[in-house]
Amino acid sequence: MKKVLLYGMTGEKMCFMHVLLNALDLHASGHEARVVFEGASVKLPAALAKEGNPVYLKASQAGLLAGICLACSKTLGVYEENLALGLPMLSDMSGHAGIKPFLEAGYEVISI
Repeated sequence: MKKVLLYGMTGEKMCFMHVLLNALDLHASGHEARVVFEGASVKLPAALAKEGNPVYLKASQAGLLAGICLACSKTLGVYEENLALGLPMLSDMSGHAGIKPFLEAGYEVISI
């Protein structure tokens, strides 16, 4: 079993859906998969939750969403909406979501 962190940067919904689909696929195959929303992707969680996106909801219910970048959420004006989702706001790297804690926990990191 592998441990994989999908570190999403893109704010384009169609591209990020593949991040979530890959996380779900890895999880279904017995791997430990986690997703971090960083960069422009921080605009997506609240929008996906609001529309009831089934892929996002399935990934959320499976516990695959590791958190959202605090600094990018504030910079891009979505902090309050993201905070309301109840996901961890990650800020371990100068206010941003770092990969180091995941590397130290044995995760392979894929940045998309």
